[in-house]
Amino acid sequence: MRALRPVVPMVLVLLLASCAVVPQTRTRPVASSNPAVLSLLDRAHKQSAAGELEQAGASLERALRIEPRNALLWQELARVRLDLGLYRQAESLAAKSNGFAADNRTLRGENWRIIGQARSGQGDYRGAQDAFDRAEKQ
Repeated sequence: MRALRPVVPMVLVLLLASCAVVPQTRTRPVASSNPAVLSLLDRAHKQSAAGELEQAGASLERALRIEPRNALLWQELARVRLDLGLYRQAESLAAKSNGFAADNRTLRGENWRIIGQARSGQGDYRGAQDAFDRAEKQ
């Protein structure tokens, strides 16, 4: 019996460790594996950085014609519309992105932040706060 005494704490530690829950990691959304979509997305990023927001939007729209269910592309277009001050469109596009985002919490959280900024831009401060709260819960 005395020989088992040093083993008991070790067994308890192992049992407790096996009950531990691994925290969920936030994954960065994958743009696409389609070279044409990747090229258009890269072009849109460069155009946006150069202040060519209308052209960036057009590049993203072309990419969406290739992959209409790509949540990241919808989010990128929502960002461009937000930067253009087209708040209703930005909110709608971010909501559409959420519809395709499935369980990607990172993407959904960022979409809710875009929705919050768009609502704030429209003067809907309570709606903006609700959106920001939802972003934090993702």
